[in-house]
Amino acid sequence: MMLEDIAFNDAGLVPVIAQDADTGKVLMVAWMNEEALLETISTKTAVYFSRSRQRLWRKGEESGHVQLVKDIRLDCDGDVLLLKVEQIGGIACHTGREHCFYRRLDENGEWQDCEPVLKSPDDIYK
Repeated sequence: MMLEDIAFNDAGLVPVIAQDADTGKVLMVAWMNEEALLETISTKTAVYFSRSRQRLWRKGEESGHVQLVKDIRLDCDGDVLLLKVEQIGGIACHTGREHCFYRRLDENGEWQDCEPVLKSPDDIYK
């Protein structure tokens, strides 16, 4: 079975990279357990495991920013998944940005925001 090929960590989780299927842009990184992966496969929508809430997190369940899964890949070591997705609404990050990698390390060793907020989180999460 395909689950046997995945090297889940001691907590039963595997890291997952969500990538825009059209542009190749990395949108976010999250975690999945077996249940999240199986639901993702069956529904073709991204379902993750929230470590902070200790429960399944159906991407977009509060924001409406669902990820439609186009392709699922497993890396050579079997310990990282890659989801190629269509990001509904164009926002993947809870900060209201297109993706979660919006901070760049500058020449002074400081993190600087380099991507705009597309929609205020206050308007997304009511």
